[in-house]
Formats: sequence, C-alpha cells, structure tokens
Amino acid sequence: MSENLNQVSEELEVSAPVIDNSELDSNGLLKKRKKVSLDARKARAGYVFVLPFILGVVLIYLPILLDSIWFSMSSPDYATVPGDIVYDFVGFEYYIAAFTDSSGFTVSLVAGIQQLIFEVPAVIIFSLFIAVVLNQKMLGRAAFRAIFFLPVIVSTGIMETINASDFMSAQSQEGINDGSGQGGANEIISALDVEKLFASMKVGGELVTYVVSIVNDVYNIINYSGVQMLIFLAGLQSISPSIYEACRIDGATGWETFWKVTFPMISPMILVNGVYTVIDAFTRTENTMIKFIEKQAIGSTYKATAMSWIYFLVIMLIIAAIAAIASSFIFYQRRD
Repeated sequence: MSENLNQVSEELEVSAPVIDNSELDSNGLLKKRKKVSLDARKARAGYVFVLPFILGVVLIYLPILLDSIWFSMSSPDYATVPGDIVYDFVGFEYYIAAFTDSSGFTVSLVAGIQQLIFEVPAVIIFSLFIAVVLNQKMLGRAAFRAIFFLPVIVSTGIMETINASDFMSAQSQEGINDGSGQGGANEIISALDVEKLFASMKVGGELVTYVVSIVNDVYNIINYSGVQMLIFLAGLQSISPSIYEACRIDGATGWETFWKVTFPMISPMILVNGVYTVIDAFTRTENTMIKFIEKQAIGSTYKATAMSWIYFLVIMLIIAAIAAIASSFIFYQRRD
C-alpha cells in the first residue's frame, strides 16, 4: 500500500506544472497573463517592417537635412585659413535675398504654382474618369488598364530625357500637319476653332483659356495619370458590390449612385492622389523651379540651398491646404 502511495505522489510531482516565483504576486497567487490583442500584434509587426526606413531616415537622411539647413544659413570664408573653409553664420540672409534680388526666383515660383493649379485638377479628374470606365465589366479590361498605365513606364529613363530635351521635334523641325497650317499636334484644338465655339456660348475667357490649355496638354496629362488611376481603381474595387445592388433595388440611377455612393467612398483616395500629384509635379525634372534652382546652384550653392528650402516649405503649405480642404468632404467607412 505504501509503495502505491509513493508511486502516485511521484506521478503527481511529475505532472504538476513548475511555477516560477516571477509569476506570483505579493500574496503568493498566480498572476493573470495579459492577452495581446490581434491589433496590437499587427501594430508590432508593422513597426518591425518600418524599422529599416526609420533607421535610414535617422542615421542617413536626418544628418544630411541638418547640414543642408546649416549651409543655407552659412557663408564660406576662404581667406581665414589657407586650404581650409570656415563658415560664417549669416542667418536668413540668403532667404531674404531670394525674394529681393533680381534673380527671378519669385517669378519662377509663381509660375510653378500657377502650373500646379492648372495641372492637378486635370490629372485627378482624368484619372478618376478613366478608373471608373476601366472598373466596368467589359472585354479586354486588363489590356486597357495596361495601355493607360504604359505611359508611366515609357516616360521614365531615356524616354524622359528625350522628352525633356525635345530632341525628336528639334530633329524634325516640322511636326504633324493637321491641316491648319500651324503644325504640331499640340495645337489641334486651335485648328478646330474650339475657342470660337466657347466664345459663342458666352463662356468666360478664363474658362476658355483653361480648357484650351488642358486639351493642348492632354499628352502630359495622360502620362502623369497612371499611378493615380491605379489608386482610384484600388479604391473602386474595395467598395462592396452589395451597396450597388441595394442602390439598383431602390431605383437609383447611375449618376445618383456615383455622387451618393462612389464619390464619398473613394474620397480618401482623392486626398492621396492630390498629395501625390502635387509632390510629383513639384519634383519633376522639367519643373520650372527645379530648373531655376539647378541653374542658381552653378553660381552659389548656398543660395540655391536656401531657395530649395523655401520651395520645400511652399510645397508643404500647399499640401496642408489641400488636406484641410479635402478633410471637409472625406468619408471614412467604419469597420466596426
């Protein structure tokens, strides 16, 4: 009997869990383990993936940005020590000089902003229109999507360089004959006398100028709309088909469905595309301000650095204004 009791006690000792003292509270009771939620685990995984980018910004880009700010507020002194450069702190001298001298910085900045005001709405409206069309069920839909995105790929690398230098048109010196005697496909709207058509409709001259400039610049608008089109497509495909089915059952027309369902549901994508288009337009190689700053850098790198920071602050202010305006009509769907 005693042997059986000893055997049972040994089995209980083996099967009993080993409790660490760290798992006990001050009263000697077991502590309750906190369960980590799924959202918290996803957040931790997100930080792990973002960590290389954060380290790159802190260790590489942040020192470069600080040096750039220092250069924009410094002036080199070569006469102090032969063979060495001593920097004198001049504060905002270069920033003030960018607006007061006759270099043309203000004129180029205003011209760049005007070009942005004309270009951004046209790109967003065109990309939204094409995305809505390509989201319909039709034969060869994937091929059409690839065709509209193809200019984004073609306009990079050597093709972008050729387009920026206008090498092909410089070689031909002729352009495309559209029958108007003016030459060039970019002036086809003038050949069709669309300006006279708008004038006969008693439309304002500013609107006529805007429409004519947009149509004449349709080649660049298509080139700059590929990424925005894909973002809009992703937003359109995330809308549940049951919502459209409910609209059809209620008798809503396609126009009402677009403005009451589609447009509010993709309004966050409008903000994303607006910010992306602004940054893309301001940092493009053929941008007026980019060319001007590169030209100024040949004479004075420090002054050009100050102009670059002014340009950067202007971009941030425009993006903040777009975000503030868009926040008034953006609709965020609740997932709970």
